[in-house]
Amino acid sequence: MGFIAFLILGLIAGAIAKAILPGRQGGGWVITLILGVVGALLGGWLGGMIFGSGLQEFFSIQTWLLAIVGSLIVLAIYGMVTKRSARG
Repeated sequence: MGFIAFLILGLIAGAIAKAILPGRQGGGWVITLILGVVGALLGGWLGGMIFGSGLQEFFSIQTWLLAIVGSLIVLAIYGMVTKRSARG
């Protein structure tokens, strides 16, 4: 998968993860892109470790599911960190 395709995948996966998780997550589209790309990397790594296959082609359902699950994990961690730092 190309670099631009990976960025698009990360942006969309991050946006889907924000829509799935309850509550208000801060950040604009740049944070969503960063969290989505990190989540896609995490999802691909976890998929490789658990199932023996990571991110494949852009239009593969497996790629999208792994990227979204990874983005959900990263977004949940981001939410915990930002709430904790906001409380001071």
